[in-house]
Amino acid sequence: MIPRYSLPEVAEIWTDKNKYDLWREIEVLYCEGMAEYGLIPKKAAREIRKKADYNIKRILKIEQKTRHDVIAFLTNMTEYIGESGKYLHMGMTSSDLLDTALACQMRDAGLVNLKKLKRLRAVLKRQALKYRGTPMVGRSHGIHAEPMTFGMKLLVWYAETERNIKRLENAIEEISVGQITGAVGTMSHTDPRVERFVMRKLALKAAPVTTQIIQRDRHAAYLSALALTGASLEKMATEIRGLQRTEVGEVEEPFTKGQKGSSAMPHKRNPILTERITGMARLLRSNSIAGLENVALWHERDISHSSVERVILPDSTMILAYMLEKFIWLVSGLRVNKERMLKNLDMTGGLVFSQHLLLLLVKKGLSREKAYSIIQGAAMKSIGSKQSFREILKKDKKMMELCTESELENAFDLKTHLKKIDFIFSRVLSEKRRPGKG
Repeated sequence: MIPRYSLPEVAEIWTDKNKYDLWREIEVLYCEGMAEYGLIPKKAAREIRKKADYNIKRILKIEQKTRHDVIAFLTNMTEYIGESGKYLHMGMTSSDLLDTALACQMRDAGLVNLKKLKRLRAVLKRQALKYRGTPMVGRSHGIHAEPMTFGMKLLVWYAETERNIKRLENAIEEISVGQITGAVGTMSHTDPRVERFVMRKLALKAAPVTTQIIQRDRHAAYLSALALTGASLEKMATEIRGLQRTEVGEVEEPFTKGQKGSSAMPHKRNPILTERITGMARLLRSNSIAGLENVALWHERDISHSSVERVILPDSTMILAYMLEKFIWLVSGLRVNKERMLKNLDMTGGLVFSQHLLLLLVKKGLSREKAYSIIQGAAMKSIGSKQSFREILKKDKKMMELCTESELENAFDLKTHLKKIDFIFSRVLSEKRRPGKG
């Protein structure tokens, strides 16, 4: 059974109105559950359902005196309900209400972000397939390594997004628990049947065992899932920033009509969005650390976690929602310079094919050490003299004694290096493609 309230966008989930709506619903459901099992009159439960209401200004005014938010809320609700209000919260403790409502908010915010993550996955898949065969140079340590395709880079991001989806799904499931177990979790004044009734109506599970609170390892796992997703977005954003550098110029953020890059330099088109995403990921990480520190509380509870969670839970879910929305837009409109990718790939005059040449000599019977020495010697000569790596090898007597000119040319053939790209795609996307097809 779905909750009685709708699933709004993340910011609305954390409003006072949504919080108090949840509190009202939990208290009303608790009374209905007690009536269901004969613990209070059914007439009283019907009256509570009909009259239950609150006024935020009135709650805040009462709280100025009570210095207790739940008592202020219950006092205000009773003002609306009248005599039957005495059954509200009967046998409950504040955390039964607070933690159960918080679980609903975290679940709902998580579901909104999960939907956005799945949209990002779809965009990454589409773009990966689009650029599946677009050659570019792969880099390790920032240095040209070997040829790859831009689609493969996007496919790596797609696969990581799949993992983030699974992590968030697990975190949502883990946090989707409530409690009505009383002051220290012993259920001495509450009925397990009523707890099950309420949780079923809220689409939650009852936590198997609690203290006065739901244990905060659940919340820490949730925040860690958000932070990991943010870290993945940061990784992707950092890569785009690196590829947008003037000297590289392979990929660029969308630059909209009328946009300005610099107040001083009219030519600038800066990677502002990926820089923003990089910075926001730092907030998610710091919030996850605060969540981990909330796990250790005194005895059956203290409230040192409460003030922290009022900041980090709304902030983290809203930050991630913003990051995802912006990154979906960014990837959808990514500017890809295929010509620059090819130009950069050829920048070193074929050095990126050195491993293929090394293995060619090994297959011809040379030891790896001798083969490495020949290829490295030619590569260093090419780097030092700016001569073509290919031409240097063609003039190398040892090299040409061991292989034909045709074999040498084949080692510099881009298709030879990219022939298993389709296989990698099929392995990730479960397409029915043979290795090397296409």
